[in-house]
Amino acid sequence: MDITQMLHHLQSLGLERLDAQLLTLHALGRAEHDRAWLLAHDTDVLPEAVMKALEALALRRLRGEPVAYLTGHKEFYGLNLAVDARVLVPRPDTETLVEWALEALAPSTAISVRAEPVEAQPLSVIDLGTGSGAIALALKHTRPALRVHAVDYSTDALAVAQANAQRLQLDVQFSQGSWLTGVGGCFHAIVSNPPYIAAQDPHLEALIHEPAQALASGSDGLDDIRTIIAQAPAHLLPGGWLLLEHGYDQAEAVRSLLAAAGFADVQSRRDLAGIERCSGGRLVT
Repeated sequence: MDITQMLHHLQSLGLERLDAQLLTLHALGRAEHDRAWLLAHDTDVLPEAVMKALEALALRRLRGEPVAYLTGHKEFYGLNLAVDARVLVPRPDTETLVEWALEALAPSTAISVRAEPVEAQPLSVIDLGTGSGAIALALKHTRPALRVHAVDYSTDALAVAQANAQRLQLDVQFSQGSWLTGVGGCFHAIVSNPPYIAAQDPHLEALIHEPAQALASGSDGLDDIRTIIAQAPAHLLPGGWLLLEHGYDQAEAVRSLLAAAGFADVQSRRDLAGIERCSGGRLVT
């Protein structure tokens, strides 16, 4: 069977065309952005071992396992991250949070402490629930001068994040903990993509292969966001930002929680689909 025949076969099983292409490239040991190679080699005959491997991968994908778990990696904000079932697959929507954090942490907008020049202080940010390290590593890679700290409750997730940081040679400080509990010091920004799906939300059925503790958060999906908002003021420098990713229909509720906690300049940012994906506010004392 040649490459074209295999791609048609995988699609006949029920795979999306892109998934079939990505899995074929993976089985052949080629990069996922090399889809043009498939067209140039469409009549190449596949070795028996590759065909068997693709059949096995296709069955796993048809059972709902994310492509990123099957290939072992996912691109996020220009970084190639290793991922597996210990962490959530980084979503493109979360790049909205990264963009906002970089804007909030620009030296021209950061607030100095005790009237010291901003340039005299290394700007600092902490990523809560870091998972694969996607947000923290994207921030450090884009802005190397940032002092970046990342926290996760899961030691398994931290192992994935630390391995990504080491491979990418990005200096991020990692620690185990529950949100800001036990974290010392204050930061210019706190960012988080916490669990925000309601415990009974039917969407969870489609996410059974990803870690449940990183997805669901109480009856309305806001339990962890409430905890972070309550803890954040004690860990933000004056003028510092708390930026949170949330569900597609939670922006108004999160803005209300931020305003009730005394945050100023409360606002939301939309993702590329036009959905209010992140909300945040600034600490004013």
